[in-house]
Amino acid sequence: MSNLVIAEHDNVSIKGATLNTVTAAVACGGDVHVLVAGHNASAAAQAASQIAGVSKVIHADSEVFAHALAENVAAQVLAIAGNYTHILFPATAGGKNVSPRVAAKLDVAQLSDVTLVLSADTFERPIYAGNAIATVQSKDATKVLTVRTTGFDPAAASGGSASVETIAVIADSGKSAFKGSEIAKNDRPELTAAKIIVSGGRALGSAEKFAEVITPLADKLGAAMGASRAAVDAGYAPNDWQVGQTGKIVAPQLYVACGISGAIQHLAGMKDSKVIVAINKDPEAPIFSVADYGLEADLFVAVPELVNAL
Repeated sequence: MSNLVIAEHDNVSIKGATLNTVTAAVACGGDVHVLVAGHNASAAAQAASQIAGVSKVIHADSEVFAHALAENVAAQVLAIAGNYTHILFPATAGGKNVSPRVAAKLDVAQLSDVTLVLSADTFERPIYAGNAIATVQSKDATKVLTVRTTGFDPAAASGGSASVETIAVIADSGKSAFKGSEIAKNDRPELTAAKIIVSGGRALGSAEKFAEVITPLADKLGAAMGASRAAVDAGYAPNDWQVGQTGKIVAPQLYVACGISGAIQHLAGMKDSKVIVAINKDPEAPIFSVADYGLEADLFVAVPELVNAL
């Protein structure tokens, strides 16, 4: 029995979500292989070979993978899928783009947002915005999983010695083409990989107040910045800062929620954080139900005082 992990990378290094997915693959039992499909991605393939628990890296290198178009990556996965009992993707935007295509072509059910591997065919996943956990058993010959990375510790990025095998590359599907991208520049840690996150909610009232109040605290803590969906919808913060069921799922060492009431979809995205600090003037705010430390106070007073104290 062998398991295949689809690596996320930038053609040079392996992204952190892949390490968590490798841990899930190891828990499924059997050998763990990693597919690195990219363009001029030999450095990424070598980095993958160093991951602890990986026995083989499969390197598919071609210009058709330069921008990780889902149709092409899915076709490459399908070309080798017959060798594996489990195919695992990180539950990221990229993984969620490719995995349903693979599952559909294999005519199997996709198991989404897996947080625990109970056995080779039985898994746990959250439902109802994380308020219940479903135990799911799959009898499909090939299990296609997306792995919620917050549910698994990352595999060690070094210490492994996997072999690297270069394989034949599929032809361009021709179904989609890369036209361009607009990348948001951010000097802060990536939200899903940050150890500390400071988030703001609709109570901040404006984008200017969001920057004025939240930014200094994030600067002091060396933190990434996040926001509730309400704050994003109101235009106080960009979309890629959104934490929650419809945003990014995070589990940092420290999560500071400022002026966030704690709607169920927001809690689903951050309640696995190791330490949660909530600042809100409403004593009935649901965020206090998951907070390790709660401060009932006006955030416009409390946050600047906290910054000064730090």
